[in-house]
Amino acid sequence: MSQVVVDISVSLDGYVTGPNVGLDNGLGDGGEALHYWVFQGTAEDTAVLDAAFESTGAVVQGRNLFDIIDGPQGWNDELGYGAKPTGEVNPPIFVVTHSAPENTRLGDRFRFVDSPAEAIRQALAAAGEKDVYVMGGGQVCHQVLAAGLADVLRLHVAPVVLGAGTRLFPAEAATGFTLELADAVSTPAAQHLTYSIVKA
Repeated sequence: MSQVVVDISVSLDGYVTGPNVGLDNGLGDGGEALHYWVFQGTAEDTAVLDAAFESTGAVVQGRNLFDIIDGPQGWNDELGYGAKPTGEVNPPIFVVTHSAPENTRLGDRFRFVDSPAEAIRQALAAAGEKDVYVMGGGQVCHQVLAAGLADVLRLHVAPVVLGAGTRLFPAEAATGFTLELADAVSTPAAQHLTYSIVKA
């Protein structure tokens, strides 16, 4: 049965980007350190990434992240979803936005929907027996978690304190939920923590 997995890299102080995010600075100042495990990690890090890629049937993301991915410094012909070559099978990506762009640089695998709940519904229908991955940004990840739409929270906790940037969890009061640790993989580049979300 398909699961909805919120899967995101985060700093020790809870940021999923550094400050000053922009089209030419997609991870913000210092934010590249969040993804060292992807590009400079160990065989264990690669195994975590490969397992996620293989289990992905569809992806949900926010509009800000889409604009960076589809922008001039974003994904290209060599590298796409899951840090894999774009020649491999690419899952459909559902972008949460109230204003769909007229054109996309990366083609027709992006579908634009107006709410996290609708994005999850359509993604589950498209995923078949595989899972739906909510990959960011932080706002969409938190919205999916707060709405009770996720089954799993997987954090790749990087050994860095960014001090500012985009938060995964808002500073103000928000919806709480209970987690159970399902798996943990420790490498020098990240703590890969997988939690099952306890449904009420």
